Amino acid sequence: MNDTKEMEERINKIIKYLNTGIHEREEVIAVSLLAALSGQNIFLLGPPGTAKSLISRRLSQAFETKSYFEYLMQRFSTPEEVFGPVSISALKKDNYIRKTDGFLPKSDFAFLDEIWKSSPAILNTLLTIINEKIFRNGQEIEAVPLKVLVSASNEIPPENQGLEALYDRFLVRMYVLPMSEKNSFESLLQSSPTKDQIDLPDGTLITHEEWERWQLEIEKIKLSSETLNIIHDIRLTFFEKGDDLGIYVSDRRWQRASMLLKSAAFFCGRKETNLVDTLLLRHCLWTTKDNRPEVVKIVEDAVRNCGFETGFNSHSIDEEKDDLENEIQKELYHSEDVYETTKLSDDDNNEYFKCSRYYNYNYNKKNIKFYIHADKMKQEGDFYPVDEQGNQLERIICNFGKQGVCNIQIFNGHPSISPSKHPPNDNSHLWENVTQFVPKILFRKGNKKSEVNHRLVDSLQEDVVQLEEKFKNIIDDIDKKLTKFKRELDTPFVMEKTRDIALESVQKQLTDVKSRCKDCERLKSLIGRT
Repeated sequence: MNDTKEMEERINKIIKYLNTGIHEREEVIAVSLLAALSGQNIFLLGPPGTAKSLISRRLSQAFETKSYFEYLMQRFSTPEEVFGPVSISALKKDNYIRKTDGFLPKSDFAFLDEIWKSSPAILNTLLTIINEKIFRNGQEIEAVPLKVLVSASNEIPPENQGLEALYDRFLVRMYVLPMSEKNSFESLLQSSPTKDQIDLPDGTLITHEEWERWQLEIEKIKLSSETLNIIHDIRLTFFEKGDDLGIYVSDRRWQRASMLLKSAAFFCGRKETNLVDTLLLRHCLWTTKDNRPEVVKIVEDAVRNCGFETGFNSHSIDEEKDDLENEIQKELYHSEDVYETTKLSDDDNNEYFKCSRYYNYNYNKKNIKFYIHADKMKQEGDFYPVDEQGNQLERIICNFGKQGVCNIQIFNGHPSISPSKHPPNDNSHLWENVTQFVPKILFRKGNKKSEVNHRLVDSLQEDVVQLEEKFKNIIDDIDKKLTKFKRELDTPFVMEKTRDIALESVQKQLTDVKSRCKDCERLKSLIGRT
Protein backbone atom coordinates (compact mmCIF):
# COMPACT_ATOMS: atom_id res chain seq x y z
CA MET A 1 0.00 0.00 0.00
CA ASN A 2 1.45 3.40 -0.97
CA ASP A 3 1.92 6.17 1.59
CA THR A 4 -0.86 8.32 0.12
CA LYS A 5 -3.48 5.57 0.28
CA GLU A 6 -2.32 4.63 3.75
CA MET A 7 -2.69 8.20 4.97
CA GLU A 8 -6.20 8.50 3.48
CA GLU A 9 -7.32 5.33 5.26
CA ARG A 10 -5.70 6.53 8.45
CA ILE A 11 -7.55 9.86 8.41
CA ASN A 12 -10.85 8.10 7.70
CA LYS A 13 -10.21 5.73 10.58
CA ILE A 14 -9.47 8.62 12.94
CA ILE A 15 -12.71 10.37 11.97
CA LYS A 16 -14.63 7.15 12.54
CA TYR A 17 -13.19 6.76 16.05
CA LEU A 18 -13.73 10.42 16.91
CA ASN A 19 -17.44 9.98 16.08
CA THR A 20 -17.87 6.98 18.36
CA GLY A 21 -21.02 7.46 20.42
CA ILE A 22 -21.64 10.95 19.00
CA HIS A 23 -24.67 11.62 16.78
CA GLU A 24 -25.11 14.12 13.93
CA ARG A 25 -21.69 15.66 14.42
CA GLU A 26 -19.86 13.95 11.54
CA GLU A 27 -19.25 17.16 9.58
CA VAL A 28 -18.26 19.21 12.63
CA ILE A 29 -15.74 16.57 13.69
CA ALA A 30 -14.34 16.01 10.20
CA VAL A 31 -13.86 19.73 9.46
CA SER A 32 -12.47 20.36 12.95
CA LEU A 33 -9.95 17.57 12.45
CA LEU A 34 -8.95 19.08 9.11
CA ALA A 35 -8.49 22.47 10.78
CA ALA A 36 -6.29 20.89 13.46
CA LEU A 37 -4.28 19.01 10.83
CA SER A 38 -3.61 22.31 9.04
CA GLY A 39 -2.93 24.29 12.22
CA GLN A 40 -6.06 26.46 12.04
CA ASN A 41 -8.12 27.56 15.03
CA ILE A 42 -11.78 26.61 15.44
CA PHE A 43 -14.86 28.41 16.74
CA LEU A 44 -17.93 26.34 17.63
CA LEU A 45 -21.15 28.34 17.80
CA GLY A 46 -24.17 26.73 19.41
CA PRO A 47 -26.33 26.39 22.51
CA PRO A 48 -25.16 24.51 25.63
CA GLY A 49 -25.33 20.72 25.58
CA THR A 50 -24.46 20.21 21.92
CA ALA A 51 -21.18 18.33 22.54
CA LYS A 52 -18.84 21.25 21.82
CA SER A 53 -16.46 20.47 24.70
CA LEU A 54 -16.69 16.73 23.95
CA ILE A 55 -15.64 17.39 20.35
CA SER A 56 -12.62 19.37 21.52
CA ARG A 57 -11.50 16.67 23.96
CA ARG A 58 -11.95 13.96 21.36
CA LEU A 59 -10.06 16.01 18.79
CA SER A 60 -7.01 16.39 21.00
CA GLN A 61 -6.81 12.62 21.41
CA ALA A 62 -6.12 12.14 17.71
CA PHE A 63 -2.73 13.79 18.24
CA GLU A 64 0.36 13.04 20.26
CA THR A 65 -0.36 15.63 22.93
CA LYS A 66 1.78 16.52 25.88
CA SER A 67 -0.72 18.87 27.42
CA TYR A 68 -4.41 19.63 26.88
CA PHE A 69 -5.89 22.73 28.49
CA GLU A 70 -9.58 23.43 28.96
CA TYR A 71 -11.29 26.32 30.70
CA LEU A 72 -14.81 27.74 31.01
CA MET A 73 -14.60 31.50 30.67
CA GLN A 74 -16.69 33.88 32.72
CA ARG A 75 -16.83 37.55 33.43
CA PHE A 76 -14.69 37.23 36.53
CA SER A 77 -12.03 34.94 35.03
CA THR A 78 -8.49 36.05 35.77
CA PRO A 79 -5.30 35.68 33.71
CA GLU A 80 -3.95 33.35 36.40
CA GLU A 81 -6.63 30.79 35.60
CA VAL A 82 -5.66 30.66 31.93
CA PHE A 83 -1.95 31.52 31.76
CA GLY A 84 -0.85 30.30 35.17
CA PRO A 85 -0.31 31.85 38.61
CA VAL A 86 2.41 34.34 39.37
CA SER A 87 5.53 32.76 40.89
CA ILE A 88 5.77 34.03 44.46
CA SER A 89 9.46 33.15 44.73
CA ALA A 90 10.24 35.04 41.54
CA LEU A 91 8.10 37.97 42.64
CA LYS A 92 10.23 38.29 45.78
CA LYS A 93 13.15 38.87 43.44
CA ASP A 94 11.19 41.56 41.57
CA ASN A 95 10.49 39.20 38.66
CA TYR A 96 6.87 39.00 37.48
CA ILE A 97 6.83 35.48 36.09
CA ARG A 98 3.95 33.06 35.72
CA LYS A 99 4.19 29.34 36.37
CA THR A 100 2.80 28.20 33.02
CA ASP A 101 3.16 24.44 33.36
CA GLY A 102 -0.27 22.84 32.92
CA PHE A 103 -1.79 26.04 31.54
CA LEU A 104 -2.49 27.33 28.03
CA PRO A 105 1.04 28.65 27.22
CA LYS A 106 2.45 25.12 27.57
CA SER A 107 -0.40 23.23 25.90
CA ASP A 108 -0.55 21.52 22.52
CA PHE A 109 -4.33 21.77 22.45
CA ALA A 110 -6.67 24.13 24.24
CA PHE A 111 -10.42 24.57 24.55
CA LEU A 112 -11.90 27.82 25.83
CA ASP A 113 -15.63 27.61 26.42
CA GLU A 114 -17.78 30.78 26.41
CA ILE A 115 -14.72 32.64 25.18
CA TRP A 116 -16.38 36.03 24.71
CA LYS A 117 -17.33 36.25 28.38
CA SER A 118 -13.67 36.64 29.33
CA SER A 119 -11.91 39.85 30.35
CA PRO A 120 -9.98 42.06 27.88
CA ALA A 121 -6.71 41.23 29.68
CA ILE A 122 -7.11 37.53 28.85
CA LEU A 123 -8.35 38.05 25.30
CA ASN A 124 -5.58 40.50 24.40
CA THR A 125 -2.92 38.07 25.63
CA LEU A 126 -4.70 35.30 23.76
CA LEU A 127 -4.46 37.29 20.52
CA THR A 128 -0.68 37.53 20.90
CA ILE A 129 -0.41 33.79 21.53
CA ILE A 130 -2.47 32.96 18.46
CA ASN A 131 -0.72 35.48 16.23
CA GLU A 132 2.89 34.87 17.15
CA LYS A 133 2.78 31.56 19.03
CA ILE A 134 4.71 33.21 21.86
CA PHE A 135 3.91 34.13 25.46
CA ARG A 136 5.64 37.08 27.12
CA ASN A 137 6.37 35.82 30.60
CA GLY A 138 8.01 38.61 32.49
CA GLN A 139 11.19 39.53 30.66
CA GLU A 140 11.31 36.22 28.84
CA ILE A 141 9.51 35.12 25.71
CA GLU A 142 8.28 31.54 25.73
CA ALA A 143 7.45 29.60 22.56
CA VAL A 144 3.90 28.28 22.66
CA PRO A 145 3.48 24.71 21.29
CA LEU A 146 -0.22 25.27 20.61
CA LYS A 147 -1.34 23.35 17.51
CA VAL A 148 -4.93 24.44 17.59
CA LEU A 149 -7.20 26.46 19.82
CA VAL A 150 -10.84 25.44 19.94
CA SER A 151 -13.25 28.03 21.29
CA ALA A 152 -16.97 27.86 21.83
CA SER A 153 -19.88 30.11 22.64
CA ASN A 154 -23.62 30.43 22.14
CA GLU A 155 -23.06 33.90 20.70
CA ILE A 156 -20.70 35.77 18.45
CA PRO A 157 -18.45 38.46 19.96
CA PRO A 158 -20.30 41.69 20.77
CA GLU A 159 -19.67 44.67 18.52
CA ASN A 160 -17.47 47.64 19.43
CA GLN A 161 -15.52 45.64 22.03
CA GLY A 162 -12.30 45.36 20.04
CA LEU A 163 -12.77 41.60 19.55
CA GLU A 164 -12.86 41.58 15.73
CA ALA A 165 -9.14 40.79 15.40
CA LEU A 166 -9.35 37.82 17.76
CA TYR A 167 -12.54 36.53 16.15
CA ASP A 168 -10.86 36.72 12.74
CA ARG A 169 -8.12 34.35 13.96
CA PHE A 170 -10.65 31.51 14.21
CA LEU A 171 -10.65 30.40 10.58
CA VAL A 172 -13.11 27.53 10.89
CA ARG A 173 -16.50 28.45 12.29
CA MET A 174 -18.89 25.57 12.80
CA TYR A 175 -22.55 26.01 13.67
CA VAL A 176 -23.45 23.24 16.13
CA LEU A 177 -27.18 22.75 16.55
CA PRO A 178 -29.19 20.31 18.70
CA MET A 179 -29.94 16.96 17.11
CA SER A 180 -32.76 16.98 14.56
CA GLU A 181 -33.06 13.37 13.32
CA LYS A 182 -35.58 11.23 15.20
CA ASN A 183 -33.55 8.01 14.95
CA SER A 184 -30.36 9.72 16.15
CA PHE A 185 -32.17 11.29 19.08
CA GLU A 186 -33.76 7.99 20.11
CA SER A 187 -30.37 6.29 19.84
CA LEU A 188 -28.94 8.95 22.15
CA LEU A 189 -31.70 8.31 24.69
CA GLN A 190 -31.08 4.55 24.62
CA SER A 191 -27.29 4.77 24.93
CA SER A 192 -25.02 5.30 27.92
CA PRO A 193 -23.42 8.72 28.46
CA THR A 194 -20.74 9.32 25.83
CA LYS A 195 -17.19 9.07 27.13
CA ASP A 196 -14.56 11.68 26.46
CA GLN A 197 -11.83 9.07 26.13
CA ILE A 198 -11.33 7.01 22.98
CA ASP A 199 -8.74 4.37 22.22
CA LEU A 200 -7.27 4.82 18.77
CA PRO A 201 -5.68 1.73 17.17
CA ASP A 202 -1.91 1.46 17.20
CA GLY A 203 -0.21 3.50 14.52
CA THR A 204 -3.16 5.84 14.11
CA LEU A 205 -2.14 8.59 16.54
CA ILE A 206 -0.69 11.63 14.74
CA THR A 207 2.79 12.43 16.01
CA HIS A 208 4.23 15.90 16.43
CA GLU A 209 6.89 15.17 13.78
CA GLU A 210 4.24 14.11 11.27
CA TRP A 211 2.16 17.18 11.97
CA GLU A 212 5.12 19.51 11.40
CA ARG A 213 6.17 17.70 8.21
CA TRP A 214 2.65 17.85 6.84
CA GLN A 215 2.53 21.63 7.30
CA LEU A 216 5.42 21.96 4.86
CA GLU A 217 3.94 19.50 2.38
CA ILE A 218 0.53 21.21 2.46
CA GLU A 219 2.15 24.42 1.23
CA LYS A 220 3.19 22.63 -1.98
CA ILE A 221 -0.41 21.81 -2.93
CA LYS A 222 -1.78 23.91 -5.80
CA LEU A 223 -5.11 25.69 -5.98
CA SER A 224 -6.83 24.48 -9.14
CA SER A 225 -8.13 26.91 -11.75
CA GLU A 226 -11.68 25.89 -10.78
CA THR A 227 -10.97 26.73 -7.14
CA LEU A 228 -9.53 30.14 -8.07
CA ASN A 229 -12.51 30.89 -10.32
CA ILE A 230 -14.91 30.03 -7.51
CA ILE A 231 -13.00 32.20 -5.03
CA HIS A 232 -13.07 35.13 -7.47
CA ASP A 233 -16.79 34.58 -7.99
CA ILE A 234 -17.43 34.60 -4.22
CA ARG A 235 -15.31 37.71 -3.71
CA LEU A 236 -17.19 39.50 -6.46
CA THR A 237 -20.53 38.61 -4.85
CA PHE A 238 -19.26 39.80 -1.47
CA PHE A 239 -18.16 43.04 -3.08
CA GLU A 240 -21.65 43.54 -4.50
CA LYS A 241 -23.56 42.41 -1.39
CA GLY A 242 -21.01 42.99 1.36
CA ASP A 243 -22.69 46.00 2.94
CA ASP A 244 -26.10 44.34 2.99
CA LEU A 245 -24.66 41.11 4.38
CA GLY A 246 -22.44 42.82 6.92
CA ILE A 247 -19.56 40.65 5.76
CA TYR A 248 -15.88 41.42 5.42
CA VAL A 249 -13.21 38.86 4.62
CA SER A 250 -9.64 40.00 5.14
CA ASP A 251 -6.79 39.05 2.80
CA ARG A 252 -5.24 37.13 5.69
CA ARG A 253 -8.42 35.13 6.11
CA TRP A 254 -8.55 34.28 2.40
CA GLN A 255 -4.93 33.11 2.57
CA ARG A 256 -5.58 30.89 5.58
CA ALA A 257 -8.77 29.57 4.00
CA SER A 258 -6.75 28.56 0.95
CA MET A 259 -4.46 26.58 3.25
CA LEU A 260 -7.49 24.72 4.58
CA LEU A 261 -8.50 23.81 1.01
CA LYS A 262 -4.95 22.67 0.25
CA SER A 263 -4.99 20.55 3.39
CA ALA A 264 -8.21 18.84 2.27
CA ALA A 265 -6.56 17.98 -1.05
CA PHE A 266 -3.37 16.80 0.64
CA PHE A 267 -5.07 14.41 3.04
CA CYS A 268 -7.05 12.97 0.14
CA GLY A 269 -3.83 12.20 -1.70
CA ARG A 270 -4.17 14.95 -4.30
CA LYS A 271 -1.66 17.55 -5.48
CA GLU A 272 -4.35 20.04 -6.43
CA THR A 273 -7.62 21.23 -4.96
CA ASN A 274 -10.96 20.44 -6.59
CA LEU A 275 -14.54 21.72 -6.57
CA VAL A 276 -15.58 19.92 -3.40
CA ASP A 277 -12.63 21.26 -1.41
CA THR A 278 -13.94 24.75 -2.17
CA LEU A 279 -17.20 23.93 -0.36
CA LEU A 280 -15.20 24.11 2.88
CA LEU A 281 -15.33 27.89 2.49
CA ARG A 282 -18.88 27.61 3.88
CA HIS A 283 -17.24 27.25 7.29
CA CYS A 284 -14.72 30.08 6.87
CA LEU A 285 -16.47 33.18 5.55
CA TRP A 286 -19.59 33.86 7.63
CA THR A 287 -19.47 36.14 10.65
CA THR A 288 -22.94 36.06 12.24
CA LYS A 289 -25.86 33.69 12.56
CA ASP A 290 -27.85 36.09 10.39
CA ASN A 291 -25.47 36.21 7.43
CA ARG A 292 -24.40 32.57 7.67
CA PRO A 293 -27.27 31.14 5.50
CA GLU A 294 -26.65 33.67 2.72
CA VAL A 295 -22.87 33.16 2.81
CA VAL A 296 -23.33 29.40 2.64
CA LYS A 297 -25.66 29.86 -0.33
CA ILE A 298 -23.17 32.15 -2.10
CA VAL A 299 -20.41 29.55 -1.74
CA GLU A 300 -22.63 26.67 -2.86
CA ASP A 301 -23.96 28.63 -5.84
CA ALA A 302 -20.43 29.49 -6.92
CA VAL A 303 -19.48 25.79 -6.86
CA ARG A 304 -22.76 24.86 -8.52
CA ASN A 305 -22.23 27.36 -11.33
CA CYS A 306 -18.70 26.13 -11.97
CA GLY A 307 -19.70 22.48 -12.17
CA PHE A 308 -18.17 19.75 -14.32
CA GLU A 309 -18.10 19.56 -18.10
CA THR A 310 -18.94 16.23 -19.75
CA GLY A 311 -18.18 17.31 -23.29
CA PHE A 312 -21.72 16.45 -24.42
CA ASN A 313 -23.16 18.91 -26.93
CA SER A 314 -26.92 18.77 -26.46
CA HIS A 315 -27.64 21.31 -29.20
CA SER A 316 -26.65 19.17 -32.19
CA ILE A 317 -28.47 16.02 -31.10
CA ASP A 318 -31.53 18.03 -30.05
CA GLU A 319 -31.63 19.46 -33.54
CA GLU A 320 -31.47 15.93 -34.95
CA LYS A 321 -34.34 14.83 -32.71
CA ASP A 322 -36.45 17.89 -33.58
CA ASP A 323 -35.81 17.42 -37.30
CA LEU A 324 -36.84 13.77 -37.09
CA GLU A 325 -40.03 14.61 -35.19
CA ASN A 326 -40.87 17.35 -37.71
CA GLU A 327 -40.39 14.85 -40.53
CA ILE A 328 -42.66 12.33 -38.79
CA GLN A 329 -45.34 14.97 -38.33
CA LYS A 330 -45.00 16.19 -41.91
CA GLU A 331 -45.04 12.77 -43.57
CA LEU A 332 -47.50 10.92 -41.37
CA TYR A 333 -49.83 13.51 -39.86
CA HIS A 334 -52.05 16.29 -41.11
CA SER A 335 -50.52 19.64 -40.29
CA GLU A 336 -53.93 21.35 -40.40
CA ASP A 337 -57.60 20.45 -40.56
CA VAL A 338 -58.64 18.84 -43.87
CA TYR A 339 -62.15 19.83 -45.02
CA GLU A 340 -64.58 18.23 -47.44
CA THR A 341 -64.27 20.35 -50.61
CA THR A 342 -64.99 20.06 -54.30
CA LYS A 343 -63.87 21.55 -57.62
CA LEU A 344 -66.15 23.09 -60.22
CA SER A 345 -64.19 21.58 -63.10
CA ASP A 346 -61.03 19.69 -63.86
CA ASP A 347 -59.40 22.90 -65.06
CA ASP A 348 -60.25 24.81 -61.87
CA ASN A 349 -57.57 24.69 -59.18
CA ASN A 350 -59.79 26.32 -56.56
CA GLU A 351 -61.40 24.37 -53.74
CA TYR A 352 -65.00 25.08 -52.72
CA PHE A 353 -67.41 24.19 -49.97
CA LYS A 354 -70.66 22.94 -51.50
CA CYS A 355 -73.66 24.48 -49.84
CA SER A 356 -77.45 24.73 -50.28
CA ARG A 357 -79.95 26.74 -48.27
CA TYR A 358 -83.70 27.42 -48.19
CA TYR A 359 -84.90 31.01 -47.92
CA ASN A 360 -88.21 32.88 -48.06
CA TYR A 361 -89.13 34.26 -51.46
CA ASN A 362 -92.61 35.76 -51.95
CA TYR A 363 -93.74 33.86 -48.87
CA ASN A 364 -92.48 30.60 -50.32
CA LYS A 365 -89.51 28.47 -49.41
CA LYS A 366 -86.94 28.37 -52.14
CA ASN A 367 -83.75 26.29 -52.28
CA ILE A 368 -80.55 27.71 -53.67
CA LYS A 369 -77.27 25.85 -54.31
CA PHE A 370 -73.94 27.71 -54.27
CA TYR A 371 -70.22 27.20 -53.72
CA ILE A 372 -68.08 29.01 -51.11
CA HIS A 373 -64.37 29.64 -51.77
CA ALA A 374 -62.43 27.55 -49.26
CA ASP A 375 -59.50 29.99 -49.29
CA LYS A 376 -61.81 32.69 -47.87
CA MET A 377 -62.03 30.74 -44.63
CA LYS A 378 -59.08 32.49 -43.00
CA GLN A 379 -59.95 35.97 -44.29
CA GLU A 380 -62.11 38.77 -43.02
CA GLY A 381 -64.78 40.71 -44.92
CA ASP A 382 -67.81 39.95 -47.06
CA PHE A 383 -67.58 38.03 -50.32
CA TYR A 384 -69.90 36.42 -52.86
CA PRO A 385 -70.13 32.68 -53.45
CA VAL A 386 -70.40 31.26 -57.00
CA ASP A 387 -72.76 28.99 -58.89
CA GLU A 388 -71.82 25.75 -60.68
CA GLN A 389 -70.39 27.71 -63.60
CA GLY A 390 -68.23 29.86 -61.32
CA ASN A 391 -70.34 33.01 -61.65
CA GLN A 392 -70.62 35.28 -58.60
CA LEU A 393 -73.97 35.22 -56.86
CA GLU A 394 -74.53 38.79 -55.72
CA ARG A 395 -77.79 37.78 -54.05
CA ILE A 396 -75.75 35.92 -51.39
CA ILE A 397 -73.20 37.46 -49.03
CA CYS A 398 -70.81 35.28 -47.04
CA ASN A 399 -68.42 36.17 -44.21
CA PHE A 400 -66.13 33.80 -42.26
CA GLY A 401 -64.59 36.48 -40.04
CA LYS A 402 -61.63 34.16 -39.37
CA GLN A 403 -63.90 32.10 -37.11
CA GLY A 404 -64.20 28.94 -39.21
CA VAL A 405 -67.97 29.39 -39.44
CA CYS A 406 -69.53 31.16 -42.42
CA ASN A 407 -72.39 33.60 -41.85
CA ILE A 408 -74.76 33.67 -44.85
CA GLN A 409 -77.21 36.41 -45.88
CA ILE A 410 -79.57 35.96 -48.89
CA PHE A 411 -81.35 38.75 -50.77
CA ASN A 412 -85.07 37.98 -50.95
CA GLY A 413 -86.14 40.97 -53.02
CA HIS A 414 -87.69 40.75 -56.51
CA PRO A 415 -85.26 39.70 -59.27
CA SER A 416 -85.72 43.12 -60.86
CA ILE A 417 -84.22 44.77 -57.80
CA SER A 418 -80.41 44.96 -57.79
CA PRO A 419 -78.91 43.69 -54.50
CA SER A 420 -75.92 45.97 -54.96
CA LYS A 421 -78.15 49.04 -54.71
CA HIS A 422 -79.67 47.82 -51.48
CA PRO A 423 -76.84 46.81 -49.10
CA PRO A 424 -77.86 44.86 -46.00
CA ASN A 425 -77.30 47.82 -43.68
CA ASP A 426 -79.66 50.12 -45.65
CA ASN A 427 -82.53 47.70 -46.33
CA SER A 428 -82.14 44.92 -43.87
CA HIS A 429 -85.71 43.74 -44.55
CA LEU A 430 -84.57 42.70 -48.07
CA TRP A 431 -81.84 40.51 -46.65
CA GLU A 432 -82.46 37.37 -44.72
CA ASN A 433 -79.96 36.12 -42.16
CA VAL A 434 -80.58 32.58 -43.14
CA THR A 435 -78.05 30.51 -41.28
CA GLN A 436 -74.46 29.65 -40.65
CA PHE A 437 -72.42 27.18 -42.60
CA VAL A 438 -69.89 24.98 -40.79
CA PRO A 439 -67.43 23.29 -43.17
CA LYS A 440 -67.23 19.55 -42.66
CA ILE A 441 -63.86 18.35 -41.36
CA LEU A 442 -62.62 15.11 -42.88
CA PHE A 443 -59.36 14.97 -40.92
CA ARG A 444 -58.47 17.12 -37.99
CA LYS A 445 -55.03 18.61 -37.47
CA GLY A 446 -52.81 15.95 -35.91
CA ASN A 447 -54.79 13.02 -37.30
CA LYS A 448 -52.68 10.39 -38.98
CA LYS A 449 -52.86 10.26 -42.72
CA SER A 450 -54.81 7.28 -44.07
CA GLU A 451 -52.47 6.41 -46.91
CA VAL A 452 -48.77 6.34 -46.03
CA ASN A 453 -45.87 4.69 -47.83
CA HIS A 454 -44.81 1.65 -45.75
CA ARG A 455 -41.18 2.04 -46.77
CA LEU A 456 -41.26 5.58 -45.39
CA VAL A 457 -42.70 4.29 -42.12
CA ASP A 458 -39.98 1.65 -41.81
CA SER A 459 -37.30 4.23 -42.59
CA LEU A 460 -38.61 6.61 -39.91
CA GLN A 461 -38.75 3.79 -37.36
CA GLU A 462 -35.12 2.93 -38.10
CA ASP A 463 -34.12 6.59 -37.70
CA VAL A 464 -35.76 6.69 -34.27
CA VAL A 465 -34.01 3.47 -33.20
CA GLN A 466 -30.66 4.90 -34.28
CA LEU A 467 -31.36 8.16 -32.41
CA GLU A 468 -32.34 6.20 -29.31
CA GLU A 469 -29.07 4.27 -29.50
CA LYS A 470 -27.15 7.55 -29.65
CA PHE A 471 -28.88 8.74 -26.49
CA LYS A 472 -28.11 5.45 -24.73
CA ASN A 473 -24.42 5.76 -25.65
CA ILE A 474 -24.38 9.32 -24.31
CA ILE A 475 -26.06 8.19 -21.08
CA ASP A 476 -23.48 5.45 -20.67
CA ASP A 477 -20.66 7.93 -21.27
CA ILE A 478 -22.04 10.49 -18.77
CA ASP A 479 -22.62 7.69 -16.22
CA LYS A 480 -18.97 6.68 -16.48
CA LYS A 481 -17.82 10.27 -16.13
CA LEU A 482 -20.15 10.77 -13.16
CA THR A 483 -18.62 7.74 -11.44
CA LYS A 484 -15.16 9.13 -12.20
CA PHE A 485 -16.10 12.58 -10.87
CA LYS A 486 -17.54 11.07 -7.67
CA ARG A 487 -14.33 9.15 -7.14
CA GLU A 488 -12.29 12.30 -7.66
CA LEU A 489 -14.50 14.26 -5.27
CA ASP A 490 -14.47 11.66 -2.52
CA THR A 491 -13.40 13.33 0.73
CA PRO A 492 -14.19 12.77 4.41
CA PHE A 493 -14.23 16.52 5.06
CA VAL A 494 -17.38 17.32 3.06
CA MET A 495 -20.53 15.27 3.55
CA GLU A 496 -21.78 13.31 0.55
CA LYS A 497 -25.02 15.28 0.29
CA THR A 498 -23.06 18.52 0.10
CA ARG A 499 -20.54 17.05 -2.35
CA ASP A 500 -23.39 16.46 -4.79
CA ILE A 501 -23.62 20.23 -5.30
CA ALA A 502 -20.50 20.00 -7.46
CA LEU A 503 -22.17 17.26 -9.51
CA GLU A 504 -25.54 18.92 -10.06
CA SER A 505 -24.65 20.07 -13.57
CA VAL A 506 -23.71 16.51 -14.55
CA GLN A 507 -26.75 15.02 -12.83
CA LYS A 508 -29.01 17.51 -14.61
CA GLN A 509 -27.42 16.71 -17.95
CA LEU A 510 -27.84 12.99 -17.30
CA THR A 511 -31.50 13.49 -16.37
CA ASP A 512 -32.08 15.58 -19.49
CA VAL A 513 -30.52 12.97 -21.79
CA LYS A 514 -32.52 10.18 -20.16
CA SER A 515 -35.67 12.23 -20.71
CA ARG A 516 -34.77 12.68 -24.38
CA CYS A 517 -34.05 8.96 -24.71
CA LYS A 518 -37.40 8.10 -23.15
CA ASP A 519 -39.08 10.50 -25.57
CA CYS A 520 -37.94 8.23 -28.40
CA GLU A 521 -40.68 5.84 -27.31
CA ARG A 522 -43.18 8.60 -28.02
CA LEU A 523 -41.71 9.05 -31.50
CA LYS A 524 -42.01 5.31 -32.08
CA SER A 525 -45.65 5.41 -31.04
CA LEU A 526 -46.26 8.34 -33.38
CA ILE A 527 -45.00 6.27 -36.27
CA GLY A 528 -46.84 3.14 -35.27
CA ARG A 529 -50.12 4.73 -34.17
CA THR A 530 -53.16 3.89 -36.25
